[in-house]
Amino acid sequence: MGAQICSQADATMPREAVRFHAKAVGAQVRLDAQRSTARRRATFHDGIVFSQRPVRPGERVALRVLFHERGWVGGLRIGFTRLDPERVTAPSLPPFVCPDLEQQSPTWAAMLPDGCGLTGDVVCFWVNRLGRLFAQVNAGPRLLLRKGVLMGAPLWAVMDVYGTTKAIELLDPTVSTSTPTMPWVLSDEALPEPKATAGEECAICFHQSANTCLVPCGHTHFCSCCAWRVFRDTAKCPVCRWEIEAVAPAWDRPALGPGIGAQL
Repeated sequence: MGAQICSQADATMPREAVRFHAKAVGAQVRLDAQRSTARRRATFHDGIVFSQRPVRPGERVALRVLFHERGWVGGLRIGFTRLDPERVTAPSLPPFVCPDLEQQSPTWAAMLPDGCGLTGDVVCFWVNRLGRLFAQVNAGPRLLLRKGVLMGAPLWAVMDVYGTTKAIELLDPTVSTSTPTMPWVLSDEALPEPKATAGEECAICFHQSANTCLVPCGHTHFCSCCAWRVFRDTAKCPVCRWEIEAVAPAWDRPALGPGIGAQL
């Protein structure tokens, strides 16, 4: 694989925030500048990412699912590996962490149970000193995903942005994760509604200011109340009928793909 296994424990590993390793990423993965968000561009595979540093036994790795893409079977895989990502060449990474990377290296990973890993879900996972891999979704019950993780050497977190999981964001597990840190709005809490001025009113109610952006089409003709009502009722943009995946503030609109978001 072009990767070497680190076999000596590092007792002085820093407690810096966990970020994605900059270079050891699957062929379809794109990271943001802070290396806290990993997005799979296409297909359903080649989405392997690693933590940039080893993770101690019992230390939680926290992430939020940013996008859940329908049409695939199976989703996010999480686990730990003895592979030092500093010594992994990206082209050598296999398409899947399960079973490919597990068969090629000392890696232990598992898929989240069905119904977990939906858009906005917060997932924490860790391995204890007995070598048991646990996960917790949205502060729910602790889930035992697998046993038999070999301890006694540094372990890096490994994640596979696979299938229905399109993008994930690493979080700080020591702070509250109840409020999304990403710019895309994932709750139906209404945005502040400034009074509309001529030409800026919502195209549905004609009263509140148009202050939202529908994702991914990019149309910005609606106030947050009306945008969320449409999202809940039909999930179709009233202008272009494109399927709505999220509602974002218009002043923080995400980058759109080519040919998407042309205003009518």
